[in-house]
This record gives sequence, structure tokens and C-alpha cells, in this order.
Amino acid sequence: MRAAPLALVVLLAGCSAAPAVPAPPTSLPSAPASPSAAPSSAPPAAPVDLTFAFAGDVHFTGRTAALLRNPATAIGPMTPVLSGADLAVVNLESAVTERGTPEPKEYHFRAPATAYTALKAAGIDAVTIANNHALDYGRVGFADTLDLAAAAGLPVFGGGRTIDEAYAPLILPVRGVRVALLGFSQIHTLAESWKAGPATPGIAMAWDVPRATAAVRAARAQADIVIVFNHWGTETVSCPNADQKSFAAALAGAGADLIIGAHAHVLQGDGWLGRTYVAYGLGNFVWYVGSGDTGVLQVKVHGRTATQATLVPAVVSGTGQPRPVTGPAAVKRFTDLRGCTGLADRYVGVDDSPALR
Repeated sequence: MRAAPLALVVLLAGCSAAPAVPAPPTSLPSAPASPSAAPSSAPPAAPVDLTFAFAGDVHFTGRTAALLRNPATAIGPMTPVLSGADLAVVNLESAVTERGTPEPKEYHFRAPATAYTALKAAGIDAVTIANNHALDYGRVGFADTLDLAAAAGLPVFGGGRTIDEAYAPLILPVRGVRVALLGFSQIHTLAESWKAGPATPGIAMAWDVPRATAAVRAARAQADIVIVFNHWGTETVSCPNADQKSFAAALAGAGADLIIGAHAHVLQGDGWLGRTYVAYGLGNFVWYVGSGDTGVLQVKVHGRTATQATLVPAVVSGTGQPRPVTGPAAVKRFTDLRGCTGLADRYVGVDDSPALR
């Protein structure tokens, strides 16, 4: 967490994975500590200006697996944008394991523990694992994903060893501000078997709207800013679907301040839903195949309210890394997507921050 300009990268791509060779089976790792952390300082007496950075789907397979030979440079030239933020968050579209058995689905992604090393080296402070690849290698692989994150010191959210842990907010102190992070998956594939249970590891599902909104309300009571990172949308479609819009409205009503999304493999539009800022889709960021628009979304927040959102544009390069691009056309391609979102281009209500009145 630092202070400097940010950048965004988005990629268009399909879903396929290179095969991985499982390591010999060993005993399951011990359970990590709860994902929620008590804040280290009291809430600020006056509204604080923060800059958050968000990017879409990241994994290390196929051409991007080679990037882990040097984890310090794996994310590539967008690293300064991420590391310059007060808080940087991406979607980890992969199991982190060398064990497990592939689940009955078409695409399987996994990476070694050095994936976490690469993410930390890029200045990423936390990752969501609420997606349709976190359990690609079953609950054995998912246990490794959780334990290796804890060992690397990189917080994850949106999944856990029980349903309570999966839906619990990750609360991080950011310059004296308590920031809560929650993640939910709205993908149908294996949703019933991958969802977390009372004593079953898994991820937090958006389909359980009452539980998801209760989690947001609980986070609202504990934190100064509540951010939700969803895995949702129709693949390759740049407009949000009805399920996305309905769930966004429910989350906003429960008290979410920012709602960020990924999964569609393309950029989707952004804007304000009342006082809640929504970015429906950030596309691919570090991706194993293809190319396309991407970037780092820079969101400036005063108090609880997002006052400005800017995509630092990029394109997925031949290495799978995001490469920055310049010029107004790249930014306009993102802002033009707002037309089908139903979102406003700014927040015009009365905020709790005196500077915005």
C-alpha cells in the first residue's frame, strides 16, 4: 500500500489451461487464521483521501507460467501503477497448488506458490478467490490455495474452510481507515458443489443473496469503507446482464461503497448507482492466450465516497502481461461502455464528507 498514480489493464481471451503434473499426495495443511483482521488503529477523525487500484483476472498457466521464472517481474510494466496505490486488489483466477484432482469441468488453472510471490512483488495487497477456478483441483488444491496464501503473507477473501469464513470480510487498515473486502461468485458452473458449507471449504456465492447482503451489512458495521469484488457477467459480452444489475442493487442497498467485477474476459462499463460506485467488469489482466483491452482501475475515495474513477489503459501483450497504452481513444473505449449499464456518470447525492457538500 503506497501513494502514487495507478494503471489498468484488461484482456480479451478464452479459457483453456496447460496441463500440470500433481505432486505426490501429502496430508492436508492445517487451517489458517480467520480472514478477518482487527484494525490496527482507530477510525480517522476526518475523511481521508485514498486511492485504490483494481485489475481483473490473473493466472499463471500456458505462456504466463513462464513469467514465474522471475516473480519480481511477472506482472510486467503495470507494476508501478499497482504498487503506487494505497490498496491494490486483483482476482486470482487459479488454484495455487501442485496437488489435487481436476474437477469435472472444461478448463483448469493452477499455479505454484511463487504466484503469490509475483503478486506481492507487484504491490498487490489482497486477492479475491471467489471465482470459478479456485477449486479447479478440488478441496485438496483449495486447502493449499488458502495455506500457501497465509504462508506468503498475502490476504485472500471470498473463500474459506467454512461458510462463515468464506463470507467474512477481510478488514485491512489503510492509512488509519478500516477497509473491508468481500468477494462473491455468480457463476453457475459447479456452484452447488463448490459453495462453502458449515464445515465444508469453498467459496462465497452470490446466488445466496440474503447471506451475501447480510455479509455486507456486517462489514458495514465493522469498517469505514466496504468493497465487494464479484465474479460475474456473460463471457465476451461488454454489457452487464440482468443478474449483475440485480445483485449490484442489492449490495448497494446493503451498504457497499464500491462494487468491482471481473470474469467476462472483456471490459464492462462503470458508473454510480446512487452513492455506490460500480465497475461491472475489468476483463483479463495477466492471461494465457489472446489479446485485448485491459487496464488498472484507479478509484479515488474521499471518506466513503468514490469521487473519481479512471482506467489506466493497457493491452494484453504476447507474453500475457498487460502493456500500457496511451491516448484518449483507449480511455474512451472504456467510458463509452457506460451506456448500457444504467449507471450515472457521477455521484450527485449528499455525502457524509463535508468537502462534497
